[in-house]
Amino acid sequence: MNSKIKNLTKRLSAAQIIVFYYLVAVMVSTILLLLPITQKQNAELAFIDGVFISISAVTVTGLSTADVSQLLSVPGTFIFTIILQFGGIGIVAFGTILWLSGKKIGLRARILMTTEQNSPTFSGVVRFIRMIFFFFVMIELLGAVVFGTYFLKYFPTWQEAYLQGFFASVSATTNAGFDITGKSLIPFADDYFVLTLNIVLFIIGSLGFPVLMEISQWLRHKGKMPFRFTLFTKITTVTFFILIVIGAIFIYLFEYSHFYSEKTWHQSFVHSLFYSISSRTGGMAISDINQFSVPTLLLLSIFMFIGASPSSAGGGIRTTTFAVMLLTIYNYAKGNRTIKIFKREIDEEDIIKSFIVFTTGMILCSVAVVILTCIESAFSLMEILFEVSSAFGTVGLSLGITPELSTAGKVVIMILMFIGKIGMFTFLFSMGGKPVKHAYHYPKERIIIG
Repeated sequence: MNSKIKNLTKRLSAAQIIVFYYLVAVMVSTILLLLPITQKQNAELAFIDGVFISISAVTVTGLSTADVSQLLSVPGTFIFTIILQFGGIGIVAFGTILWLSGKKIGLRARILMTTEQNSPTFSGVVRFIRMIFFFFVMIELLGAVVFGTYFLKYFPTWQEAYLQGFFASVSATTNAGFDITGKSLIPFADDYFVLTLNIVLFIIGSLGFPVLMEISQWLRHKGKMPFRFTLFTKITTVTFFILIVIGAIFIYLFEYSHFYSEKTWHQSFVHSLFYSISSRTGGMAISDINQFSVPTLLLLSIFMFIGASPSSAGGGIRTTTFAVMLLTIYNYAKGNRTIKIFKREIDEEDIIKSFIVFTTGMILCSVAVVILTCIESAFSLMEILFEVSSAFGTVGLSLGITPELSTAGKVVIMILMFIGKIGMFTFLFSMGGKPVKHAYHYPKERIIIG
């Protein structure tokens, strides 16, 4: 069996192998979810729903066609968190660390990890993945202890409190958007400690693994020697937090005289900040989002489409794509043909890539909206657009239509979640096979654009 898999993977490109591994992970997860030990007694889960929840877990999205709190047994809860762990860190990265721990990792595995993590080089990628793995585990364990201890005042037994705390920590850190309360974070809407801890874990999971590692290196070298952050970290961090601030401001303004009309100023502020962060990939709710106005729902849809940072637990077009696009448009309007920022110049290939990712993502989501509008006539355009953006951004927020989707509608959402997780370039390269170097070029000719 192993020889057959090796022969198959030798004929595939790195992108195709990653897609293959994710498909295998979905199949294994589906089997695990359908096992009697994973489910509570009298729980019923249709096969299509099992596949849907498996894809949502592997892609750490959070959309679900069944109430996970009523589905998973205690052993099933731990099995589910392992699936979320694979999805959060990456199937190839996590699998390599587990199965090849202590062994020499070959060039093929390094190339796969580099492709999955969108790294420009595979130099040091194994050490990087190991650091991420242990960093995530330590953060999740610490979060589990803090959550569990704090939840002692919410739940009747310490076993349930720490089980809820453990799941909440893993779900928040991996940006999975799942919960086993059955009500997301709505029961803790006025508990600022729980919301703050979730926000911190959301940011850790969505800021990007390379950024986290650079911050860690900066803290270790602080005061000892000069340290320079990479352009990637600077653009990622600035864009990430600017979007948070802009999102919080506009959500507050849109809902000031609407949903927030009967809330105190600090409740309005915390809710706005929470949704500005959660809509980027966290996927947790602290209120019924159906009560939001249309402008807020559209803003949240845009944020979900943008998603998290590259090489993080989140999906979407990613923050750097959005930033490079805006910088290119701004500089082009000023007559500049190069993009300079932070005393560095952005490579032309990265500029082209950003527009390819954005355009492909827009086409993909637009086609999905049109298809769902045709086959899901019971839902409004806003509900469908919100669901599509949430699936593509692997966020998990929903206006409540997920369980009511037809089988065809569920398939569309599953495809979006899958592509949103593996990334647009992995998706595109998986269809094209291995790159071919051309021995010649045709003469170039200009055409009229715009």
